[in-house]
Amino acid sequence: MEQTIFHIDVNSAFLSWSALEKLKQGEETDLRAIPSIIGGDTATRHGVVLAKSIPAKAFGIHTGEPVSDALKKCPFLVSCPPDHRLYSEKSRLLMAHLSDICPDIEQVSVDECYMDFTSVSSHYADPVSAARQIKDGIRETFGFTVNVGISDKKVLAKMASDFRKPDLVHTLYRSEIQKKLWPLPLSSLFMCGRSSVETLHNLGLITIGDLAQADPQIITSHLKSHGKTLWEFANGIDDSRVIPVPPEAKGIGNSTTLSQDALTMVDIRKCLLGLSESVATRLRKAHMQASMVSVEIKYNSFQISSHQATLQTPTNDSGNIYQTACQLADELWNGNPVRLLGIRTSKLEDENAPMQLSLFDMTQEKSLSEKQKSLNEALDKIRSKYGKDSIVRGTLLK
Repeated sequence: MEQTIFHIDVNSAFLSWSALEKLKQGEETDLRAIPSIIGGDTATRHGVVLAKSIPAKAFGIHTGEPVSDALKKCPFLVSCPPDHRLYSEKSRLLMAHLSDICPDIEQVSVDECYMDFTSVSSHYADPVSAARQIKDGIRETFGFTVNVGISDKKVLAKMASDFRKPDLVHTLYRSEIQKKLWPLPLSSLFMCGRSSVETLHNLGLITIGDLAQADPQIITSHLKSHGKTLWEFANGIDDSRVIPVPPEAKGIGNSTTLSQDALTMVDIRKCLLGLSESVATRLRKAHMQASMVSVEIKYNSFQISSHQATLQTPTNDSGNIYQTACQLADELWNGNPVRLLGIRTSKLEDENAPMQLSLFDMTQEKSLSEKQKSLNEALDKIRSKYGKDSIVRGTLLK
């Protein structure tokens, strides 16, 4: 199966996060709606612009320029100092949210990450609708927006997310580069800085397409190994993979925004079964077992409710997780249409930790536990070798 990669980038992250925090504290004006920047001090006129609002961009203000220059362009510009502790917390919450949707996340900065969507693609109609669900879910949950770039190559996904903003989804598959990428100026190419652009301009190359069709040996003779990298990026050549960060010991979960609202408990349980399979597989991959299961329901009115239960015996078996999740959903669901469902496990411990068995039927319980463990190991090996969807439950078949 060909990989599908998302690049998720928060729109003007520092400014958006500071704006939300100020609104939370009682500010009436949204920084995002006025000419404003993060970085430096308007009183001292020191520092550089770390982030800018869309109205500030209209005045020609650029990220990285001195605050003093920005103030010359817009004398009534509002400037706020950065709050890196706040940004770290917002980033942590966002990455935890995305990890519940797909475990294969590679965070590359405080406000952006790659997602290898391939492992969860069967849960969605297509990558574009999935990306729209993800970005809309972030806006509804956190109040800020992201751009999502989609491609079969990491570098192209990155450049796709930099297309028109904010709150948008763009594709840039390798088959699309001649139409979407090549007409753009060289400055739009990832890792092509001002110095490289000047060198390439001196060679008569103006667009990314010019570079892509140039002789790579000539480019390398002027820009060394970096020139080869730029030529490859212009041609959509990138063999790098998403490198997921190992799950934290605090918890492992998964959630999904439904393509159609769940209207019955049958619909809810079918979704919970798929989520239970995903969470249990991730637990076993991490060699962990959980003592607590929680279920989250978001209704089409965007009302959110959740409930959790402590297990008598830690588990990483999908059947046990599913049974508990269904009990929690029965208690939670108020009968209204459901937009999102999520399962999260916590209170994790090593799967080889001693297990306290029931006082009754200890021999039978141990035998069943060992059989189930052997079955799970066999299923994991088959899926690892032949793909995630090589074995699925009949009720989850489309």
